[in-house]
Amino acid sequence: MQRTVIGLRRPGVAFLAAGAAFAALPGAAHASPAAAPASAKAPADLNPADFVLRRGADRGEPLRALNGLLGRSGVDALIRSSGQAKMGRGCGRAAAVPAHSLVYCFDRADSTTRRWVPQGVTTVSDAVAGERWAGGGRPILVSWHDSGKVRLTFVDPDRRTYRHVLLVEPVMKGGRATYTDIGIHAGGIAWYGDKLYVADTRHGVREFDMREIYDLGKSKRGSTAHSSWVGLHNGKYYGHGFRYVMPQTGSWEFANGKVGGKCRGTGPLRMSWLSIDRTTSPHSLVAGEYCRPKWPQGRVVTWRLGALSGGRRVRPSWGAELPADRIQGAVRTHGRWWFTQSHGRKRGTLLTTYPTSHGWAEVKRRTISHGPEDLACYRGRHRIWTVAEYAGRRALWSFRADSCS
Repeated sequence: MQRTVIGLRRPGVAFLAAGAAFAALPGAAHASPAAAPASAKAPADLNPADFVLRRGADRGEPLRALNGLLGRSGVDALIRSSGQAKMGRGCGRAAAVPAHSLVYCFDRADSTTRRWVPQGVTTVSDAVAGERWAGGGRPILVSWHDSGKVRLTFVDPDRRTYRHVLLVEPVMKGGRATYTDIGIHAGGIAWYGDKLYVADTRHGVREFDMREIYDLGKSKRGSTAHSSWVGLHNGKYYGHGFRYVMPQTGSWEFANGKVGGKCRGTGPLRMSWLSIDRTTSPHSLVAGEYCRPKWPQGRVVTWRLGALSGGRRVRPSWGAELPADRIQGAVRTHGRWWFTQSHGRKRGTLLTTYPTSHGWAEVKRRTISHGPEDLACYRGRHRIWTVAEYAGRRALWSFRADSCS
């Protein structure tokens, strides 16, 4: 039996002990009649105090200084600037993407590199109700890690081009503003309004702002040379050769306790992946854990996105034990859930289900691409996006989902 968060209340939603009904769960009216639960584990309640978030360290001082030294770019200018990479072709078959999927391929270098590994996916559909950014762009975003660095790819599906942006952490060193690399897995990303949330497995969520992207190529104090340099060197700012760098503007950490090195089933959540649910009122940030088969079962938790705009502690709005292990990403719309499950170098599995009064309903399984990762719903197109991570078997792709709306 699924473990659920208890003791939380907000209008229209009640969170009850394991085994009790999910009263007025967001989207429950759209769910199918209750089916047999996915498992029958002994009831045990999640502790909502484990998932309370608080604001991390203030980064205002270095950000204010950098804003006075480096020119900024908007999203639309970034995706239309010169020097874009062109999308490739033919990756769907190598990645074993299911038939009838919509597929985008990175160029040869990005499709085959083992240095950079794609992880998180989010789209403009998560960000704004109208699904077009100011200027008309419809970007799809992908995060990549490089064992010590993180980059964010802005894909322009209309032009079939893309641009990498380096994510950095602003700091003060010797009384001067600079920035450093961010060495996290970046397993999930979620774009909402001007904010980009990036999963930090051991610490919580890092926050970025779409209005705070530095264009080093057009800044007198910036340089796109020296691929091994980052931050301030000899009076100029570098970004490993990237033209654009995006500084972290904030963070959310768990208020009670530290995140463990592996899944424990209790305590703060290991932030493995993120997504946005715009079908709840208010909208929700969704996060969950990747847990190996011999570890305790992972958990999934949601928070009200509006609460993340302030500085107060944020309590979870819902949570439960996951229906399976090795979950790489998830998204919820109208109460229905999709999960990606990895199987090493074998093809992954797409799980679909919904919560019932007895836990998860019967889980439907479908074999999908190699290495499926984070998930994001593109509402206007009724499509769910993911990325296949493995070098040589890499693809950004989506499948049709009518209830993604």
